[in-house]
Amino acid sequence: MAKKAVKSPDEMSFLDHLEELRWHLIRSTLAVVIIGSFAFLMKGFIFDTIIFGPKNMDFPTYRFFCSIANWLNQIQSFTVIDSSFCGDEFPFSIQSREMGGQFSAHIWTSIWAGFIVGFPYVLYEMWKFISPGLHANERKNSRGFILIASFLFFIGVLFGYYIVAPLSINFLGSYVVSESVLNEFDLDSYIGTLKISVLACGILFELPIIIFFLTKVGLVTPELMKKYRKIALVIVLILSAVITPPDVTSQIIVAIPVIFLYQISIYISAMVLRKERRKAEKEKKANKNVKPN
Repeated sequence: MAKKAVKSPDEMSFLDHLEELRWHLIRSTLAVVIIGSFAFLMKGFIFDTIIFGPKNMDFPTYRFFCSIANWLNQIQSFTVIDSSFCGDEFPFSIQSREMGGQFSAHIWTSIWAGFIVGFPYVLYEMWKFISPGLHANERKNSRGFILIASFLFFIGVLFGYYIVAPLSINFLGSYVVSESVLNEFDLDSYIGTLKISVLACGILFELPIIIFFLTKVGLVTPELMKKYRKIALVIVLILSAVITPPDVTSQIIVAIPVIFLYQISIYISAMVLRKERRKAEKEKKANKNVKPN
């Protein structure tokens, strides 16, 4: 039996594109489910080591800030960094108040772990769907897209896990309005705080990739980004306030890498435009050299 001929993107109808997208989504979902199944079986490591790691005072981030706080407090006459990083344990406990709470948390945590670990493959499936609509030179110039985007995402995830999440847990877990109120957090609330910190940073660190494609389609220019740099700074501070506890130190710690990424994005946007201009000049010269019949 003859194989069905593969249609080019120009020959595909809208329904053909939807069918193609459906299979990419199915393969991405299967990858997430398979990886999530392995995460489900690794319950002890996922929860005791990773999820509840920032709850313990021996977490590397707390030890690092504690050592800095002790050093700065020795050479300064005032407290520079909060010494709560040096405590023995957090004054809160985690509980599950629903019959299926722990099982539900186990399922959803495994799915999110599958998405984070399988992010490069999900990105690959998205790229496979988009790339046929690009020109050959555009596919060539975007060859390292999956590698760079995955690298930035994982850097953001690590930043969220080791910086943003511990700062949030330390502040919110230690905050009290009265000694009469006990901090007993629900399991879903704790995992939700950790998840938002990790995923939000992973997405924020994709800023250079987003700017690259927005520049390619003509929606963003380096001049525009420089013009609205102050507004972007305010937006960055607002985003930092959303994903971190409401203290100035945490917001600054989160804002610094995002501002750095914004500056890198300006250079990336300028680089893309330079390449586009060179390409246009080469095509113009080539058209001039073509002699009319």
